[in-house]
Amino acid sequence: MRSTFPLILLLGFTVAVSADPKSEKAIEPTAKDTPFAPIPPKAVVRDGTVEINGKTVPYKATTGKIQIKEDGDKVCASIFNVTYERSDVKDTSSRPVLFAFNGGPGSSSAWLHVGVLGPKTVKLPGNGTTAPEPPLQVQDNPLSILDTCDLVFVDPVSTGYSRAENDAKPGDFHGVDEDIRSMGDFVRRWISEHERWSSPKYLLGESYGGMRVAGLSDFLQSRYGMNLNGVVLVSSVLDLSTLGSAPGNDLSYLIFLPAFTSVAHFHGKITGDRDALIQQSREFAFGEYAASLLKGNSLSPDAAKAIAGKLEQLTAIPAATWLAHDLRISPSGFRAALLKNEGKVIGRFDGRVAWNTTDKTSNAPDYDPSYSLAYGAISSAMMDYLGRGLGYKEDQPYEILTGKVHPWRFGSNGENVNMGERLASAMRENPRLRVLVMGGVNDLAAPADNVAYIIRHLLDLPADTLHNIITTQYDGGHMFYLNPQDLAKTRADLLKFIQNP
Repeated sequence: MRSTFPLILLLGFTVAVSADPKSEKAIEPTAKDTPFAPIPPKAVVRDGTVEINGKTVPYKATTGKIQIKEDGDKVCASIFNVTYERSDVKDTSSRPVLFAFNGGPGSSSAWLHVGVLGPKTVKLPGNGTTAPEPPLQVQDNPLSILDTCDLVFVDPVSTGYSRAENDAKPGDFHGVDEDIRSMGDFVRRWISEHERWSSPKYLLGESYGGMRVAGLSDFLQSRYGMNLNGVVLVSSVLDLSTLGSAPGNDLSYLIFLPAFTSVAHFHGKITGDRDALIQQSREFAFGEYAASLLKGNSLSPDAAKAIAGKLEQLTAIPAATWLAHDLRISPSGFRAALLKNEGKVIGRFDGRVAWNTTDKTSNAPDYDPSYSLAYGAISSAMMDYLGRGLGYKEDQPYEILTGKVHPWRFGSNGENVNMGERLASAMRENPRLRVLVMGGVNDLAAPADNVAYIIRHLLDLPADTLHNIITTQYDGGHMFYLNPQDLAKTRADLLKFIQNP
C-alpha cells in the first residue's frame, strides 16, 4: 500500500499515476503536439447583475482571447480568459483585480470559475458530498467576491480554448518555467490593456495552480517589475516531494497522517474533538512517528508495535495492518481500507465522500467518488454557461481537463522543483507581499500539511516577513468550497485578506 511519487497533477489536484484507473483513463493524452493557428473570435461582452451581501452588483463579463507573442510580433499562443469587472466603478485605479488559475497541469479554470469565485456557481446537494441530478446549471452566486474585486479566469495553453499558434508547438508551453513565462506574459498584457498597473493585484492558484502562482509572483516581479499585493494558495502543493514516497523518503507519510485522522473522525471511526485530534496527529507525525520511520529496519519490534498502536488510535486502521506495511500506509491504501468492511471506497479529493466500491476484495481504491461527483457537475454546468450565459462558442472543444499537456517538464535533469523558494524570493524582494494559505482538512490529494511543511522550511525568510503568511482551514476536501459552509467562509477569508492589507 505504499504510495507512488506523483508524476502528474490534474484538475488542480495531484493524481498519482498508480491511483484510480477510472480517473486516469478519462485523461489519457489523445493527440500529438500539432500547431493550431485559428483566428481568435471577437471577444463577447455581456452585462449582468448579481445580488451579493444584500446589494445588487452590476458587472461586465468579457469572454475572449489575448494573444501572446515571441520575438516581438510573432503570435505564439492565444490565451482564453473570462473577465468580470464591476461596471459601476468609475475609477479602477484602486480597485483590486485577482487572476485565478486552476492546476493540473492540464486543467482549465472552470473549477474556480463556477465552483467558488465567479458571479455564477454550481450548487451541490447537502454538504457537497452527494451527486446532483444531471444536468446541472449555474445559478447566481451571492458569495462571489466580485463586489470587492475584479476577477480574471485564465486557461493555460492547451486547456479551455487556449492554444499554441503558428509555428509554436503546444509542448513549448508544457513545463513549469515555460508555463510561468506564458502566464506571466498574459498577466502583463491584461494589466496593460486594461490600464490596471495602479490596481492592487492578486494571484490565486488551486493545487498545481499554487506552484504556478508561487512562480509567477517571483517572475512578474523580476521580469516586469510588477509587485503583487497578495498570493492565495488553495489546496496547493509547492513541492511534489511532500506528496509522494520513495525509498529513503518517508515525508509523505507524515504529511498525510493528520488528514487520515480527520477523515476517520468524519466517518465516525474515531471520536473526540476533531481539531484537537488533528493537532495530536500532527504532533505525533512530525515527532515520534517521524523519528521511528527514520530508523528504518533498525526500529525494534517492540517500538514498532507501540507506534502501530498509536497509529490505530489516530486512524482506525488496525495496528496489525500498520505493522504489515512497515508502519507506512499510502493515501490509496487508507482510502481502500477505512470503510472496506462496509463495502465503500473513500474519495481522494474529498475524504468525506464514500460511495459503494465495485470490488470488495481489492486492497486499492477502484475509483474516486469525489472526482466523479465534481467532474460531472462542473463540466456540464460550465459548458452550458459558456454558450448560453456568456455567449461564447468555438468549433474546437473546450478542454476542461486534458492529458494533452503531458509529458510535463517539472525540472531539468530530474531535479526536484520547490516553488516555495521562488515565493520566498518574491517576499524578500517585496516585503509587503502577503500570502493566504487555504486548505481542507479532509483533502487526501494535497493535504494542507504539505504547504505548511514547506513554509516551516523557508529558513532564510526574515521573521517579520513570515507574519505575512496567513493560514486558514476548511471542513471539506480539495474543493472545500463545494461545501456550502466552507463557501461562505471562503468569501469571508478572501475579503478579509484583500480588504485589510
